[in-house]
Amino acid sequence: MTRSAVVLGAGVVGVCCALALRRRGVAVTLVDRREPGRETSYGNAGVLSRSSITSINGPSLFGKLAGYLGNRHPAVNIGWRRVLTRPGWLLRFLWEARPSQVAARAAALDSITASTVERHRALMEEAGIPDLLRETGTLKLWRSEAGHAQAKAERDFLQAHGVASRVLDRQGISEIEPCLKPIFPAGLLIPSNASVDSPGDVVGAYARLFARLGGRIERADAKAIVRNAGGWRVATDRGDFDADVAVVALGPWSGDLLKPLGLDPKLDVERGYHRHLKPEAGASLSRPIYDVDAAYFMASMAQGLRVTSGVDLSPRDAPDALRQIDGVTRAAREAFPAGEVVGETWRGARPTLPDSLPMIGEAPRNPGLWLAFGNQHIGFTTGPITGEIVAALVCGAAPPVDPEPFSPRRFMA
Repeated sequence: MTRSAVVLGAGVVGVCCALALRRRGVAVTLVDRREPGRETSYGNAGVLSRSSITSINGPSLFGKLAGYLGNRHPAVNIGWRRVLTRPGWLLRFLWEARPSQVAARAAALDSITASTVERHRALMEEAGIPDLLRETGTLKLWRSEAGHAQAKAERDFLQAHGVASRVLDRQGISEIEPCLKPIFPAGLLIPSNASVDSPGDVVGAYARLFARLGGRIERADAKAIVRNAGGWRVATDRGDFDADVAVVALGPWSGDLLKPLGLDPKLDVERGYHRHLKPEAGASLSRPIYDVDAAYFMASMAQGLRVTSGVDLSPRDAPDALRQIDGVTRAAREAFPAGEVVGETWRGARPTLPDSLPMIGEAPRNPGLWLAFGNQHIGFTTGPITGEIVAALVCGAAPPVDPEPFSPRRFMA
């Protein structure tokens, strides 16, 4: 019987794992070097994306590769040093994009996105922040007439998986977002998506809920994890923490802690940036928008209009590469009446596995060591259900969805 657990990582995934375990009566210590929700979980677009059932490395990727190689497309910045030092990861990433994987990948993603709004709504109610949830959907936009065909194809794909959406023309877009400039002839409204105006604050509220339920939060930097007689010991810069089980939910830093144990989860990162712009007087957005051709999200946040960049495939700790976020800033001003930059440009790293699915389950050859990371672009969306899966498996109960597609065994023997 599991009586105690130490959860490493206080992003949305780690906090939700800790909360779900605590609800099952486990004594839980949540450990992170920073306050909850201040790393990767802070910097996203705040979208709860029910519609994210296609992986970023789908078959359409192959037709786009040539356009990405020169680092002129806003969607991707390639750090060639990373490619040269980790070619095996990139080749596996491309191999996982083959057409035969589409159906299984969509089914797996559907299973962990279907209840996202419902789960976050319940957590926000209990955490005392129900007003932070905006159930106004998201809007995907195209800058060319060719976008009509793309929007219809995506609508049909989503409909086949039970996700409703509506194709809009230029007039329809203006009716629901009158402050957008009329540069988009095609759009796709997805009502079942939702959003928040401060994802970091949401995670912080979930952490306070965890503490109210008797959970323990420790500000410490995990240096090593080792077995001991009773289970697992986490060594930190502020002392050791012992527990029956350990959960590694450190996002892009998870692999660092697992390597000394001989575990290689094939984890890498996609870096991303955001910047806040001040909207002009009277201008507002009712929902997050995604500009397909310029490759950015824009959403109203507590700090202003947040614009998020495409993927920066540079090493995790390399200096900033601002080409994409600078381009996003220009493109966003083409689409919306936005003025000066507010605050500093932020950079984070999304933890990504070659198949674009998270890793959720017990580590091979290491009983009691549980893994919960690799949620890539949908960590905020899938945090609550990831926590429920982990807690159920740790406690020997039936998980809410089939965990097999997310098993660590798919990359580690």
